[in-house]
Amino acid sequence: MTAHSRGCAPHPQELQQQGRWANLPPELLLDVIQRVEASEVEWPERRHVLACAAVCRSWRNITKEVVRSPEQCGQITFPFSLKQPGPRDHPIQCFIRRERATSTFCLYLALQGQSDKLLLAAHKIRRATSANFVISLNPDDFSRASSTYIGKARSNFLGTKFTVCDGEPPHDAAVSSSNRSNRRIHSRQVSPRVPAGNYNIATISYELNILRTRGPRRMRCTMHSIPVSSVREGGSVAAPSSFIYSVDQRLSGLPVSKGKQPVTGFSSTGLDESNAPVRINGEPLILKNKAPRWHEQLQCWCLNFRGRVTVASVKNFQLVAAADPSRHVSPAEQEKVVLQFGKIGKDIFTMDYQYPLSAFQAFAICLTSFDTKPACE
Repeated sequence: MTAHSRGCAPHPQELQQQGRWANLPPELLLDVIQRVEASEVEWPERRHVLACAAVCRSWRNITKEVVRSPEQCGQITFPFSLKQPGPRDHPIQCFIRRERATSTFCLYLALQGQSDKLLLAAHKIRRATSANFVISLNPDDFSRASSTYIGKARSNFLGTKFTVCDGEPPHDAAVSSSNRSNRRIHSRQVSPRVPAGNYNIATISYELNILRTRGPRRMRCTMHSIPVSSVREGGSVAAPSSFIYSVDQRLSGLPVSKGKQPVTGFSSTGLDESNAPVRINGEPLILKNKAPRWHEQLQCWCLNFRGRVTVASVKNFQLVAAADPSRHVSPAEQEKVVLQFGKIGKDIFTMDYQYPLSAFQAFAICLTSFDTKPACE
């Protein structure tokens, strides 16, 4: 509960932060932010757009109105942009760096001639019966009680099936069909350092290769939070416009107490993953890996990665939509590669994604390929 909701006066420092810049005429402020947003089109210069959002609440609200989603502009700006679909007509190019010593994986936005922009990080936790990839905004903090916690991917015993869970609802109207996870918990109800739960947004399955036949891994991704209608002409994907737990409120510039934050306790079942997926209208989108062709001269399976993959690896894949004729998905849409992943060097992999996947969803899918799968190869 905030000071306003209790009927108390706001903190003096908050008033000072708001009042110092909030008195600019809205028309002038809108023009200033539009000019900044239009001129800073790439990172690291795009940090100036975030600086505008950090001035005060009124600046932040206008900045969020001016900045378009990745689907519209092809740019990643705010942290919640990582959960919004990528552009429709071209992929966003990223790469993943694996640190074997620490079992961490970092996703970067590929930039030309500039310092690469860190987007997400994951830490692999190996347990007796499963492998867990915990995904965070901070490569030094993978606690599920942190405001930087994004979600996780959890495998079965054989590493052939993964459940991808989002720490927050994948869109504003999403509700988990699990009785244990269907409570909507808002940031005013609990500490923003505590995640609401796990929303099952995707299931990734790898086909068993019992006969040990030659060929790449075969995978199937059921995207529970994306309807198959999204890839039809005129289709769309519901996406969040902000974080419920306001991960990006660090940009607001408001003072933060240095004291210990109260942590609301949850039972162990309250945070356990459920097999019940998020409910959506219609059937979920299913992605499958694009079938490679056998190259007689090279004596290997090949895919056209358009120069983005240079090292042969069983981990390399391309994902396309798999829809039966009754779903009225055009052949062109079924041939479009929405995610490709491949090796370019020792512990360096490219990841290119586009609509209807988000960066978080694409990263989680790619992480599943790093787990050992002796039954699939």
